[in-house]
Amino acid sequence: MDTHDLLEKDQSKNAPQQDVFKVTPELVEEISHALGENDSEQLEYLLEPLHSADVADIFEQLTGAERGALATYFGSDMDPVVLAELEDTALDQVIREMDDQDVVDAISQLESDDAVGILEDISAEDRDRIIAAMPKEERLAVEEGLSYAEDSAGRLLQKKIITVPGIWTVGQVIKFLRSEEELPVEFYEIFIVDPLHHPIGTVSLSQLIRTKDEIPVSEIMDTDPKVIPVDKDQEEAAYMFRQYDLTSMGVVDKSGRLIGVITVDDIVDVIDEEAEEDILRMAGVQETDITETVLEASKNRIVWLTINLGTAILASVVIAFFDGTIEQMVALAILMPIVASMGGNAATQTMTVTVRSLATKDLTSSNVRRVIGKEFVIAVLNGVAMAVIIGVLSYAYFNNPLLGGVIAVAMIINMIMAGLAGILIPVGLEKINIDPALASSIFVTTITDVVGFFAFLGLASVFLM
Repeated sequence: MDTHDLLEKDQSKNAPQQDVFKVTPELVEEISHALGENDSEQLEYLLEPLHSADVADIFEQLTGAERGALATYFGSDMDPVVLAELEDTALDQVIREMDDQDVVDAISQLESDDAVGILEDISAEDRDRIIAAMPKEERLAVEEGLSYAEDSAGRLLQKKIITVPGIWTVGQVIKFLRSEEELPVEFYEIFIVDPLHHPIGTVSLSQLIRTKDEIPVSEIMDTDPKVIPVDKDQEEAAYMFRQYDLTSMGVVDKSGRLIGVITVDDIVDVIDEEAEEDILRMAGVQETDITETVLEASKNRIVWLTINLGTAILASVVIAFFDGTIEQMVALAILMPIVASMGGNAATQTMTVTVRSLATKDLTSSNVRRVIGKEFVIAVLNGVAMAVIIGVLSYAYFNNPLLGGVIAVAMIINMIMAGLAGILIPVGLEKINIDPALASSIFVTTITDVVGFFAFLGLASVFLM
């Protein structure tokens, strides 16, 4: 069977002449079978055409024992890029199956940012052992990278960077690039620095090759180089890349000296990770991946489930205040979930938009009042629309106009509160340096449940009893 027959083939709309392949269950099954049969020839046939990222995907879809067998199959021929593409749990397992020297050799071939990315994701015991076995130059580079705070720009920086003085001509720079052996694998810009190694400008490669040799680079450089302090959060770096359409950006230390560069391929990963993290946190789930064990996944989720249980009890206490009212009119028990559910859904809509806007810096102190006003109007309009629908339906079903009016008013109150809570809570949490993606959903759900039940049952006890 041809390997391509085991791959799902799609035609890209942007590149209709180019085939795009994805790993399929059939391919994974074939590889799993070859591992079980210890068929090295078949494994080579199946794996050789694949991209490193696809091999990493296959590692993650195999069982733990199969991962170990595949790591043993690759041995010293393991592509270092495969390790850089693996998720945390799968990476930890693969590293433990490999010979330490093979791991050292693989990591030493990577740029410093990718090496740091691998080492930060494995256990401390494995990390210390591997770092100790690395050559001095590579060891110092990864130790420096790991010394920076997690999720900081320092963890993303690549140490190899091309810098030249402003007095050099274009011809001198091109000659240097052709003769220098220790260049980054990929680069997009040349940094112009002063004698103290402070960045004073940048020149893109496209600009460089279009300029005459005798022109000094200081005359064609961008005099506003985009740089970021080494201790800044990686989200700040991602924002700058989006804001200014960058392909690379310098990283400076506390004295303003240029110490490395961040490239767009790493920022794409950051944007993906941050978006995934926000989605997971809004659901009360910690950072995780599908290769985790059952106990690890359960432990990560149970904390927020416990907090949710506490807030659900609070909503139940509100209902208990009106137990007599509910006993006298069963219809209230039937309609209560509608008010709470609609409020919760409306709040989640607003909260999701708000949290994402905060993360992308579209929502700031300069426009927050206008956005709050907009969300208030939206909440009123939606509340009135839903109130009319549920009021008419309740009146028609229970033949009680007062009941229809009570639930309509309660719906408006809760929808307005849901809209305000959905924006005010994330903004408030951001102001006190609490991640709004992590904590907003708990507070918003509690407020909409409590207000919804209190408004509906309170109005019912006044006007229906």
